[in-house]
Amino acid sequence: MVSMNKLSREKRCAVVRALVEGCSIRSTVRMTGVSKNTVSKLLVDLGQVCSEHQDIAFRNLPCKRLQLDEIWSFCYSKAKNVPDDLKGEFGVGDVWTWTAICDETKLVPSWYVGSRDGESATAFVKDLASRLKNRVQITTDGLKSYLDAVDQAFGSHVDYSQLIKIYGSTPESEKRYSPAKCTGCKKEWVIGNPVQKHVSTSYVERQNLTMRMSMRRFTRLTNAFSKKVENHAHAIALHFMHYNFCRIHQTIKSTPAMRAGVTDRLWKAEDIVDLLPELKYNTRPKKAKSD
Repeated sequence: MVSMNKLSREKRCAVVRALVEGCSIRSTVRMTGVSKNTVSKLLVDLGQVCSEHQDIAFRNLPCKRLQLDEIWSFCYSKAKNVPDDLKGEFGVGDVWTWTAICDETKLVPSWYVGSRDGESATAFVKDLASRLKNRVQITTDGLKSYLDAVDQAFGSHVDYSQLIKIYGSTPESEKRYSPAKCTGCKKEWVIGNPVQKHVSTSYVERQNLTMRMSMRRFTRLTNAFSKKVENHAHAIALHFMHYNFCRIHQTIKSTPAMRAGVTDRLWKAEDIVDLLPELKYNTRPKKAKSD
């Protein structure tokens, strides 16, 4: 196995490519020959620099319409199996990732890892608002936490509506893992003057599927869940770095970052790796020869 201090740029890139394509850490180890601890350490360092880079790059964005949603996952264990002494501790049990997507550029300019409550909703929406240049139209689902969050973040300077899905009970919904059937949708005006034909959450719901397919930690019914919420957040930062900068979107025929004017070129895994401070990965200096 290759240790961190001897990890070449090519090996680092191979690890990145495996992780962003939905491979688990153990399968990445088998594919690349890099040790598990090294892959984990690299993921942490990459997550930090990817988060920092996107935080700086995603400012004054030209987005016009945004769709917001939250996606469930868990860390350490499912909520029902959390030990009594750890109940109520964030990062143990249910963890929600709040995401926003621009329906025109397909850019994901903001995400937030937290709980499914008003505090997390407000922090997420305020961060999103700080990155935008123009007045925008926003669509969310019917979660009540969004109402106060959007009001605090945007005030009256937004066109906001909710798309509320109506679910019915069917014999199929009684089966395990079968979702209830959506029997209809209701569009509710909240703030401003949202254009009704653009009131939709289709793109952000499709983005949820992309997350589940591209990050092994989000795959249901496996043992590949995150053991630490910090590593969970680092994996998400790496995923969105690749999604925004490296992955050609089939609809817009470019990367979201290029379409949004954040960058003028297609990034590769090498560009992500090059964000890392090189000194961290230099081979240990050789001892000087004695006279």
